[in-house]
Amino acid sequence: MHINFEQIYQLAQQWDQEDPLRSFRNEFYLPQKSDGTPKIYFCGNSLGLQPKLVDKYVGEELHRWATLGVEGHFKGNPAWFNYHRILQEPTAKLVGALPHEVVIMNTLTVNLHLMMISFYRPTAKRYKILMESSAFPSDQYAVESQVKLHGFDPETAIVEVAPRSGEFTLRMEDIQQTIYKHADSLALVLFGGVHYYTGQWFNLAQIVEAAHQVGAYAGFDLAHAVGNVPLQLHAWGVDFAVWCSYKYLNSGPGGTSGVFVHERHASKQELPRLAGWWGYKEETRFLMKKGFEPMQGAQGWQLSCGQILPFAAHRAALEIFQRAGMERLRAKSVKLTGFLANLIQALNQQAGQELLRIITPADPEQRGCQLSVMVKHNGKQVFNQLLEAGVVCDWREPDVIRLAPVPLYNTFEEVAQFAYILGRILNLVTKSTIFFRFAFFN
Repeated sequence: MHINFEQIYQLAQQWDQEDPLRSFRNEFYLPQKSDGTPKIYFCGNSLGLQPKLVDKYVGEELHRWATLGVEGHFKGNPAWFNYHRILQEPTAKLVGALPHEVVIMNTLTVNLHLMMISFYRPTAKRYKILMESSAFPSDQYAVESQVKLHGFDPETAIVEVAPRSGEFTLRMEDIQQTIYKHADSLALVLFGGVHYYTGQWFNLAQIVEAAHQVGAYAGFDLAHAVGNVPLQLHAWGVDFAVWCSYKYLNSGPGGTSGVFVHERHASKQELPRLAGWWGYKEETRFLMKKGFEPMQGAQGWQLSCGQILPFAAHRAALEIFQRAGMERLRAKSVKLTGFLANLIQALNQQAGQELLRIITPADPEQRGCQLSVMVKHNGKQVFNQLLEAGVVCDWREPDVIRLAPVPLYNTFEEVAQFAYILGRILNLVTKSTIFFRFAFFN
């Protein structure tokens, strides 16, 4: 039996024609191969592509800087002084928050530390932080340093939830049971929204509920979740969240970060925090008085003047998300990622062995765009061959290739092309036997 790529390719073309989001691909710069054709870019989970609109918005701020100098802080629409405000409404819609619960500022790990100063307030009895095992290293380092800052030993103060033996992802019941097990000593539950390595999307609402039941705060690193999966931070009762903007939000390398603070905390002026001038009450900021009085809402956690050029790039990306809508993006994402998963399984079936194992959950409700694929034989060689064939993805040791078909700019046709390329590489590298009836892509 052959894999009929002619039929697969025709189906992909049909779906692309029916896709209500297909025009958004034209709003991004696509990396090119040497022959001038676009590469297959499946790396939005690491760095999203550049929106063409960035040229306009960043260019406007460069022009304002060139022509107005310091007066740009108060002249223009928006003036730099208030630039962060135009990002609040679209950000709030994106993460399911009220506008005063969000602010764009700083970078991700800086914001994580700022939030932990406020929400990790350990006592002799309640001092533990619970997180997923193998969290992204920045989160691990931040948590370790915060624990030490308060005089605790990371070996006893940090509790990790690990997958069961032989499994790659976490079970919700294990997360809940671990929270309940440490109920009397738990100060903070800090999880990623989507795990960077496995691509597992955690049930944030249930994690919040369990954390609150035992009297702990619940916070999240949404670096791989925001712009990828639907979020309802306010309704779920999340205490705080932080995220970057350069992955699915397409706001540029090292782009600015976002913060959510639930309104039940955001107006507590007495809540401990690290203070800075830009978080001081706007009305009296320039009186330069001693004694910090924070702005209302999440804006009260700001430290320094807004990063206008990164803000401008982020503004362009958020405008695209507003027009596309997370509901439509999510619907396409489920279909696009499911299509990729089915084709990978078809390659295994054709080979008569499991050459590839998808370690990301099969349930669409537990994953976003990303599929993490374990390559059983010569994985690094397979990855390098993909790069040479014009497929941009990424490698994670020891044997995983991460693939992220993004609904804003990836197509069903690209997924079909990728599966064909991968099948040919597997034939060469692993000496498998995968047959093709139609070579539509060379």
